[in-house]
Amino acid sequence: MEQSMALPAVWARSRAAVSRVQAVDVVRGLVMVVMALDHVRELWSPTVFRPEDVTQATGLLFFTRWITHFCAPTFVFLSGVSIWLQQQKQGSRGATSRFLLTRGLWLVFIEVMLITFLLQWNHNMIVLEVIWGIGCGMVLLAGLHWLPRPVLAALAALVLLGHDALPFIQPITAGNIGWALLHNTPFVVPLGPLPPALVAYSVGPWLGVMLAGYVVGPWFGQPLSERTRRLRRAGAGLLLLFIALRATNWYGDPSPWSPQPRGWPYTVFSFLNVSKYPPSLLFVSLTLGVTLLLLSQLETVDNRLTRWLRTYGQVPFFYFLLHLGLISAGAWLWTRLAFGQALNLSFAAPPTWPQRYEPSLLRAYLVWAAVVVLLYWPCRWYRDFKQRHTYWWLSYL
Repeated sequence: MEQSMALPAVWARSRAAVSRVQAVDVVRGLVMVVMALDHVRELWSPTVFRPEDVTQATGLLFFTRWITHFCAPTFVFLSGVSIWLQQQKQGSRGATSRFLLTRGLWLVFIEVMLITFLLQWNHNMIVLEVIWGIGCGMVLLAGLHWLPRPVLAALAALVLLGHDALPFIQPITAGNIGWALLHNTPFVVPLGPLPPALVAYSVGPWLGVMLAGYVVGPWFGQPLSERTRRLRRAGAGLLLLFIALRATNWYGDPSPWSPQPRGWPYTVFSFLNVSKYPPSLLFVSLTLGVTLLLLSQLETVDNRLTRWLRTYGQVPFFYFLLHLGLISAGAWLWTRLAFGQALNLSFAAPPTWPQRYEPSLLRAYLVWAAVVVLLYWPCRWYRDFKQRHTYWWLSYL
């Protein structure tokens, strides 16, 4: 009886300790803004070669793509942190499991039905990217979060440290597709009478990133000085791990770096050019190392920039859908006006591109800036709406 009476008090203290974390919102807002740059580049200024190709890309093109590598791992990691924070507010693992299951399935549905269309302007292929990865991670975490935290920490470490040792699966068959969904480079799988699916995000490594965020979640309930110390040490440790392993080309990424004949800047680019599909150990160490350092510094920074970023970070899924819709609709209109037909340059084969089309980073950056500015007011309105209301469906948008 005394124990049951004490539980609400414990939950109340937990909820008070994890009231909204500013650093999480600011860093998430930052990566959401940068994410828009990648989507604009893909739809408004694609190139015939990969922008990470240091033998062909300019420095600015490489950086434009490389900086966006921080978005997906940070977004997924902070999803794990947010799940832990929400669990403390709810005070119930059962309620958290139900929410994770329904929210995860909802995200997969949105990826298939809406985001696929916004990316392609049709449903000729189902595209499974970051929202699919987060949705599957939530479904799995609905069961995994009942395990003790040390077990989850060990599982996250095993996945992130060990998956690079596993071979990629080729060809994909009905007998091995389950393993391919857990760990593989992007692949296309036929779905019978349905459109084929492009699995760009294998579930296993991204689940490891989400688990890492969930395991780190309790740090955000600690006093600020202790939280800052842990985040700073963890971030520095990951960056040192990245430098040590990358310098030796020993382990952690399937694409070794090498000196480049174009000069030392491109050698540096080669060193930084780590693999995202699936996210290698070095990719995660580099990106999350920087993310943890940012999280350690931004809790008490309050200025116009951080307040602006926090607005986006407080409504991440709303922003994601809105920015992708705006970028996609704008590209449809632009190509129709510029070339006489609506043409999805991101998915069309380069030989079919109009002769008058030329990639332009200036165009991409101008469109990116316009999209981010235009989205501020609807995101601020929705943030205020969420703060004033408690409708159940607000948790799903």
